[in-house]
Amino acid sequence: MTDLLWPAYDGPGDLAAIEVVPLADRGLPATTYDVVTRAAATWDDRPVTSFLTDATHWQTPSVQTFTGLAAAVHRTANTFTALGIGRRDAVAIISVNCESMLCAILGAQAAGIAAPINPSLSAEHVTKLARLARAKILVVSGPELDPGIWQLGRRIAADAGATVLLALRPTAASGPGPDLEPVDGIIVGYLDHLAAAAPPGHLQGPPPVASDIASYLHTGGTTGTPKLAAHTHGNQVTDGWMIALGGPLIRDSVLFAALPLFHANAMMVTLLAPLLRGQHVVWAGPLGYRDRPLFGVFWKIVERNRIAAMSAVPTVYATLSQVPVDADITSLRLPIVGAAPLPAAVRDAFTQHTGRSLVEGYGLTEATCASTRNFPGTSRPGSVGQRLPYQRVKAVRVDEHTGVRTDLPPGHVGILAISGPTVFPGYITGGPDGPRPDPAGKIADGWLDTGHLAHVDADGFVGVPPPAARRT
Repeated sequence: MTDLLWPAYDGPGDLAAIEVVPLADRGLPATTYDVVTRAAATWDDRPVTSFLTDATHWQTPSVQTFTGLAAAVHRTANTFTALGIGRRDAVAIISVNCESMLCAILGAQAAGIAAPINPSLSAEHVTKLARLARAKILVVSGPELDPGIWQLGRRIAADAGATVLLALRPTAASGPGPDLEPVDGIIVGYLDHLAAAAPPGHLQGPPPVASDIASYLHTGGTTGTPKLAAHTHGNQVTDGWMIALGGPLIRDSVLFAALPLFHANAMMVTLLAPLLRGQHVVWAGPLGYRDRPLFGVFWKIVERNRIAAMSAVPTVYATLSQVPVDADITSLRLPIVGAAPLPAAVRDAFTQHTGRSLVEGYGLTEATCASTRNFPGTSRPGSVGQRLPYQRVKAVRVDEHTGVRTDLPPGHVGILAISGPTVFPGYITGGPDGPRPDPAGKIADGWLDTGHLAHVDADGFVGVPPPAARRT
């Protein structure tokens, strides 16, 4: 009997068979909250995460179970509800990675909207993003976790319009945290201390539905006007399912995660997708791949945990290509690379060094996260992969004067456009009724203008032209 939720998806040839069944008939959970509760009911006391405190202590992670995560998410969501967060209210999360940050993100989505922000941005940009989200609560790395980020949170809380400032403690912190200095007009406290008194088994506020906004994720670099991309629960669950679907991974596969949780890649590839599939994720410490000692023990971590998949940027794989393989890494089957173009030299060096082929994909925040993928052993030169199921891709020519779009035939270079259930509802704009998503200028007739040059072949593979390529 065919598994409607997890059909066979082992290579490019399976795409057509998958799409014979309407997406609505697949039985996906409706919201990220439903993903959490479903996972707890299905896999209960199996480990869901193992968090390292740092690379030095890679053999003694803090382990959380699916039921334990669900209880922590309920406590966190109910804490936010008690502090005034409703379905359309945002919680800004400004932190390095830690175990409680997962609960802050998932709990904020269960009670309202999660708005994770890169703490490395300037104070001005962080403040603008928090104000654009109209975040009532700031959840920030506490003084033990990152003193600089804590001081940033204290400094911008009032300017950002927040009424509550909550500190996160390091993974596996013991005993009471240090006293937190008050901030005039702001409620200040530790999130875990407040959450410990909240109900762990149900939401005290109304649960979300698929069309509700789950997250605001900021896009672009560190200059210019900040933009927040709205993601619905439906966007995130659908893209998470597409990422988790098929390939060489199974339920018992273990993933490694070290990218920052303010980014869509970490949230989707190493948080939501494994939760949907019941997979265990080993998380690096707060510095992630920036923790230089991590590379010295990386292959041992792979061997100890039987890591099957990981997600990183090309520079990480370039570094790993120089690290002697001093362990059994035969479990590693899916090293995923994205977020930046993959130089051929890095791809070849990693394969020669490890015997493993990098698997490239393509995505952008405005389409939730991932839109294409390659498969191990079936990649096409110059391609970032085949479109994911139920997404559509095409290259278009845009008239500079009228803005009219013309679809281009297969193989012709133009602006890549994407449609389907992962396309975001728009960038957040302000208004008298609060933040709202606006698709104007980015989405036309359901098609997202990515702004990226590409060509698409008849099989749905997206190719990136060489720099000298000319638009058609």
